[in-house]
Amino acid sequence: MEPLTREEIKAYLSRLGISEIQEPTKAFLFELHRAHVRVFSWQTIDVFAGKPAGIQLNQSVPLLIHGRSGYCFHLNGAFSQLLRSLGYKVSFHRAGVQPLGAEPRINSFHLGLTAHLLNENNEEEQWIIDVGLGDMPFEPLPLLVGTYNQNPFIYKVTESLVVPKGWRLEHDPSASFVGVDYDAAVLADMTEFEPKHEHYSRSAESPWINMFLIRNRHAGGSNEIRGCIWNERGTDGVRQTELVSQSQWLEVLGEVFEEKLVNYSRQERDELWKRIQLAHEQWKIAKASSS
Repeated sequence: MEPLTREEIKAYLSRLGISEIQEPTKAFLFELHRAHVRVFSWQTIDVFAGKPAGIQLNQSVPLLIHGRSGYCFHLNGAFSQLLRSLGYKVSFHRAGVQPLGAEPRINSFHLGLTAHLLNENNEEEQWIIDVGLGDMPFEPLPLLVGTYNQNPFIYKVTESLVVPKGWRLEHDPSASFVGVDYDAAVLADMTEFEPKHEHYSRSAESPWINMFLIRNRHAGGSNEIRGCIWNERGTDGVRQTELVSQSQWLEVLGEVFEEKLVNYSRQERDELWKRIQLAHEQWKIAKASSS
């Protein structure tokens, strides 16, 4: 894909709340990363609704510019295109998320990114860039083994045991998944991820076909809605709220997650809420029965 035009860059930055195009410095990279994870929530809404968006860069960038978000392929894909258009050197990597109770893996169900910057000694540094996981780092992390505190989460960068020369980003023990492993090999484009997106968005075996899930990250913690349950995580722990009405649900989506469902009609919003409410009631019945 050709670099974004100046007008596209300014439209993208406008969604991030950034008014001016700046030089591709480390400071600007950090500003962009913080704004991106704060503004663009990670979500399964379109998959749940049966109207998934494509993941090629010329599809993901307009998706974000025009008021929507997506999941890792859309978010990291679009962000990589913005960074490259601003003059940053960015690489694609195969990656795999390790859910709770599962083993580490690199299965290309996650798009990993690294950015390459020159330090004051004119030496190249690699940074882990990931705006596509919802509650992962608020700022870039150096691709150096170590422990990094970004309240309320603590992250670890280690060598991957899954693939030679790869690296692993371990999530906080209190988080929604264990970590992510990355392959050091650099990919040229999104081709590797197309069949994975097809599985996630259309297969009956996809974990997201029947799961309404949205997450975002901010300077002091993270938010998640799973069905009708809103979890707010901060330095003082987790506060849980049951969303009991459609108006409350829409208000939290819009104000907390900046997800205004701009591509959905009133009827489609009503149908989404009914599905979520039904699944929630079934979950409560099952939970009561098991206890």
